[in-house]
Amino acid sequence: MFQQPIRFEPLFRPYIWGGRNLETRLHKQIPREGVWAESWEIVDHGADQSIVQENMRENFADDLPGDSLAGQTLRQLIEAAPESILGVGALSQSQFPLLLKYLDCQRVLSIQVHPNDAYGAKMAPPDLGKTEAWYVVEASAEALIYAGLKANVGRSELVQAIADGHIESCLHAFRPRRGDCVFIPAGTVHALGAGLIVAEIQQASDTTFRLYDWNRVGSDGVPRPLHIDQALDVIDFDRGPISQVVPKPTKDPGRTNLVTCDRFVLDEVRENLHSFSINGRFAIATVVQGSATMKTSTSTGSQDSRTTRLTLGQSVLLPAAMGLIDIAMDADSILLLATPPRS
Repeated sequence: MFQQPIRFEPLFRPYIWGGRNLETRLHKQIPREGVWAESWEIVDHGADQSIVQENMRENFADDLPGDSLAGQTLRQLIEAAPESILGVGALSQSQFPLLLKYLDCQRVLSIQVHPNDAYGAKMAPPDLGKTEAWYVVEASAEALIYAGLKANVGRSELVQAIADGHIESCLHAFRPRRGDCVFIPAGTVHALGAGLIVAEIQQASDTTFRLYDWNRVGSDGVPRPLHIDQALDVIDFDRGPISQVVPKPTKDPGRTNLVTCDRFVLDEVRENLHSFSINGRFAIATVVQGSATMKTSTSTGSQDSRTTRLTLGQSVLLPAAMGLIDIAMDADSILLLATPPRS
């Protein structure tokens, strides 16, 4: 049923560390006033739902449920045709498992950690854990990324640093560059610094435990809550420092693998992909530099092909039922592809 890329309206989040770069750098139509930190591109998480863009009706066959896709949520699409969207095994999934977002980090984020699935399942209400990966779209010369604890920092050392107000002294930090990718498994202490624009792929979870928020207050003038006990419960003290990933080649020239884990696979595409197949699994695509064009058919062997053009910061969901795809990359362009883990 769903054999073409699906575009959604972004959901914007006004956290205190954001600014206006979602508009000025990524050309998103954020509200005229305020500080906007995140653009949730594709999400199915409770009340937080991606909504299909108005212009999507013509991209699909006439046997869709209802008169139009416009205004439907990702959850509604999955309920109408789960295997068409998610692929084999869809009926065992309670939600779309991944969330894609962009972050405008104009102030340093809180020092935080996310739980794994087992811990999240015991929360009230239950949630997924949160393993994530960052792709640096822009970075100022002074920007820092905090990722993981320094070597030989254990629970007692961290507890003492929290009590002394010097938790950042326990964290591994480095200066990122545009194009860097950082993998943050659940249980990793981390923070994004000021001066970054980041694309993030993560599990569809919104559970964050703050260890430290730099002694600042929220928009209401009150310090944001900390969750030190919960954070200490979920930190993996054996992990140590986290650095940029080393890209690995794939069978497709111009396509490299950045992250392969038990929650998702993240690849970087810099050259054209001809007759590319997602092999019966969904994929998420977003352009982090330049632009790209996708050419798809409504069914295998059909001459009725359509094109979808993506520019900087634009994203699509590629349903599992799609056939072969041609991806044409403009010069010096970069596209990210996120898929479920390979079986």
